[in-house]
Amino acid sequence: MESPSEPLAAQEGSEDDGCDGPRGAGDWRAGGIGQALCQAFAAAGMRVGVCDVNRAGAEHLAGELGSERAVSVDGDVADPKSCEAAVAATVARFGSLHALVNNAGLGMGIIRRDHMTVPVKLEEVSVDVWHRFIDTNLSGAFHMTKAAMPHFRAAGNGRIVNVTTSFFTMLRQGFYPYGVAKAGLEAWTASLASELNGSGITVNVVVPGGPTDTPMVPPESGYDRAALIRPIQMAPPMLYLFGDRASGVTGRRFVAAQWDPALPAEQAAFQAGAPAGWPDLASNPVWPGGLPAR
Repeated sequence: MESPSEPLAAQEGSEDDGCDGPRGAGDWRAGGIGQALCQAFAAAGMRVGVCDVNRAGAEHLAGELGSERAVSVDGDVADPKSCEAAVAATVARFGSLHALVNNAGLGMGIIRRDHMTVPVKLEEVSVDVWHRFIDTNLSGAFHMTKAAMPHFRAAGNGRIVNVTTSFFTMLRQGFYPYGVAKAGLEAWTASLASELNGSGITVNVVVPGGPTDTPMVPPESGYDRAALIRPIQMAPPMLYLFGDRASGVTGRRFVAAQWDPALPAEQAAFQAGAPAGWPDLASNPVWPGGLPAR
């Protein structure tokens, strides 16, 4: 880690376990991806802004990490003003901003906890629930990035990591609105990375690669928890992306389950990485006058 002293804003708790609100109140206790990331970043020497709609959970985690390494900030990512305040509070505490992890999200368990074995049907997805998923899982990343961008622009560098999902889940029967929102986030990642190319600000995707041992995979799934991906596996590719060696890495997606920490980071990145958004599917559009400007 080349720049361990630079602060990080991370959104804690992407796995909603069915509680009300944009993110589940029990996420931090259950060992979700957000908690594992914050712990790993602090252990690597980074200073972390723990952003969660559940203030008690954020305060608990920040307290465990220590006041020198973490600060808890209120943050409902569905609310643009809340995102601006969360970024401002992190910068006020640590002085600058180096990276943003867009990890907040609702899981299908808020519709029905046995959704892994009995697919959710259209009639079960209310208009309100549809909008909650889009507002949190897709628009939330947009709001947080908009809030962080002035700090990245001023510094001439920054790291944005969006947590999406597998292509399989995006297309899977009964996995909307979750898969739909994550597909939008993946597409936006590819677009924004192209826009910011050469600016010093990188935009990438990191995904677990399959079902992960978090509240997003409830006990009703029937899976052997020992066979699930560990949340901590998300940390090594992100720590690589935050470092100076990855300053030119942008518009990529990395599958955490395929990242081998025993390999040199660049080799692990090659093995686990691919272009974000599957651009090969858009390689031959029908366009007046030939191909559109990239």
